[in-house]
Amino acid sequence: MARARRMASRAEYWPSFVDVLTNLLLVFIFLLSIFALVQFLLSREITGKDTVLQRLNAQISQLTEMLALEKAKSSDATDSLAALQASLAATESERDRLRGLLDSQASASSTADARITALNTDLENEKQVSQRALSQVDLLNQQIAALRNQIAALASALDASEQKDKDSQVQIADLGRRLNVALAQRVQELSRYRSDFFGRLRQILGDRPDIRVVGDRFVFQSEVLFATGSADINDQGKVELGKVASAIVDLAKEIPDDIPWVLQINGHTDKQPISGGGRFKSNWELSAARAISVVEYFISQGIPPDRLVAAGYGEYQPLVEGDTPADYAQNRRIELKLTAR
Repeated sequence: MARARRMASRAEYWPSFVDVLTNLLLVFIFLLSIFALVQFLLSREITGKDTVLQRLNAQISQLTEMLALEKAKSSDATDSLAALQASLAATESERDRLRGLLDSQASASSTADARITALNTDLENEKQVSQRALSQVDLLNQQIAALRNQIAALASALDASEQKDKDSQVQIADLGRRLNVALAQRVQELSRYRSDFFGRLRQILGDRPDIRVVGDRFVFQSEVLFATGSADINDQGKVELGKVASAIVDLAKEIPDDIPWVLQINGHTDKQPISGGGRFKSNWELSAARAISVVEYFISQGIPPDRLVAAGYGEYQPLVEGDTPADYAQNRRIELKLTAR
């Protein structure tokens, strides 16, 4: 008999270890969800920046092509101007030659004058063409300067966008750090209130073998609250649960509003199948109905409904493994667990 008690005592540590791992897993999943959300927002921000950067690169490429085209036009105008200047020089040379001929050949003066007039007209025309070419060169230079200013503005906008992206990454990292610190503080505060809660329940309920603390849960044997196969709380159970409800109401006044907490009520049964044509068809239904009955009673005692959670586990999370009546009695239970929402 003593050996069986020692084995049962050692087995009670295993659910506590499982609950601790479960809580750690929940915290890890919560942190992972926050990290995934932050990564999603960051990737969406970076995707937007990449789109803007691609648009800017496309505009720069287009402006570069326009600049190359304008440079080509400028080169053609310069070549045309050089040709016109060469033609002007040739015309002036021809004019000088004709004037020499005019001095040496007076008889051909009328013809030379006509030739000179024609050449002067051609010269004026060439000067006008040259002037238009110079105007085009000036216009091209102005357009080139404007394109350079646009390129500089685009480069400045790109630098500003990259700096804003870096600032956003720093802000996100700082937000994650502050969130982790705040979460750790809330968990520590809730753990302190949970310890106070269990301490008060021990004082209120006394040292009873059928009501005990297992890890981070307060455990009632089902026989204290319910008749066999029933989900209706008996008179003795209402007395004991009333004491618990009073302690919870007092504790709720002390816990700050910014700490999200709930009292989870878990229903458990043994692995004996339900027989006959009773109200419940399976241990799942019985365990869930008992947990809901406790929640409804707590609500009637003034505990806010949004602070309560009911869960039925059937026979699938036993405290002890075994097929004796004592093992079955330990596994038929109602658990109260104060936890973060």
